[in-house]
Amino acid sequence: MPHRSRLAVLLVDLPPELHDAGRDFWSAATGHPVEPDPVDDHWSSLGSFADGFHLEVQRTGRGTLPRWHVDIETDDIPAEVARLEALGARRIEDMGGFWQMKDPSGLVFCVVGVQTAEFDRHATTWA
Repeated sequence: MPHRSRLAVLLVDLPPELHDAGRDFWSAATGHPVEPDPVDDHWSSLGSFADGFHLEVQRTGRGTLPRWHVDIETDDIPAEVARLEALGARRIEDMGGFWQMKDPSGLVFCVVGVQTAEFDRHATTWA
């Protein structure tokens, strides 16, 4: 059965001691104001860029190195995880509703459910 997915979000993962400085830097660098998450203070958004691609800032745990990671949003998480595994990715952890994975080079990414309004317009259909 076909499913759809798209590269939707670029996240800046920052440990607590670097979070505010990194978030404020990327806000100023992009000219996009920080939009704090009203429910979770670990998240803030710098909004939507080209084709609805979002830039988000995430406060990670102590000891996590600063890094970038992407979220692939999909309307069928198990099908997308299986498709990406067939391409060489591997599962790292079931995060309870989404999967943290690594690509063949070791870069972290997540496979998540649909989370942006732009999904229908920009998603790719996979057979």
